[in-house]
Amino acid sequence: MRLHRGPLAAWYSDNGRHDLPWRATRDRWTVLMSEVMLQQTQVNRVLDAWPEFIARFPTAEVMAAGTVGAVITAWGRLGYPRRARRLWEAARVIDHDGWPDDLTALSGVGRYTAAAVSAQADLVDVPAVEVNIRRVVQRVSGELLTERAAEAGSVRVGVGLTGRDRLLALMDLGATVCTARAPACATCPIRRRCVTRGPLPNEVRTRQAAFAGSFRQRRGQVMARLRSEARVSTDELDGEALASLVADGLAVVHRRAASLP
Repeated sequence: MRLHRGPLAAWYSDNGRHDLPWRATRDRWTVLMSEVMLQQTQVNRVLDAWPEFIARFPTAEVMAAGTVGAVITAWGRLGYPRRARRLWEAARVIDHDGWPDDLTALSGVGRYTAAAVSAQADLVDVPAVEVNIRRVVQRVSGELLTERAAEAGSVRVGVGLTGRDRLLALMDLGATVCTARAPACATCPIRRRCVTRGPLPNEVRTRQAAFAGSFRQRRGQVMARLRSEARVSTDELDGEALASLVADGLAVVHRRAASLP
């Protein structure tokens, strides 16, 4: 059955972020890597890191053949380096056993990421909901929704589109029009269907705590030393921050010297 190409589809065709480099492929590994890198990270920062990172690790097999320390070093300043370790762990599984039927079996892959990879790489018509899509669907519906309800709602709101196109159209709409703090409702292609036409009265908009002076900054400072030097005396490092990195598998200590694993 041919689906009706409604206003959302037309808007996405003209305004979608089609030039993002990871959207030019249906390769599973590339899509998975992009989704992991985009978690809690702005698109522009991923764009800056993407060319070098994809050139360094073009396949799961190449990443699996390297050390986790090499992946963490290449990850650079993208933040939340546990994502780098989990991506390396996933690469090792893929290299050794192949892709699992259930992608959530891979380290760091949750319900959304598994569905997003299936929709984009395998062209499966499965709903996937991340923060931007949830915001659009909840505002159109006029109420806060559970994850599964938001998934069902995304299918209704994205009528006329399936799988990959629905996912990316709703994501781009949320990222560029139906934004968290300043939605451009007048230019929204689905404004006539929207109950709220702006933020919900009880909408939760989280703001990340300041980085300066935070424990995240202290961890980042230790990580920066470890990326730039092969071994660093533990006496020269923030002990509490180093201990947390060791606990996360992002650093090792041997004979009072710290290094990447």
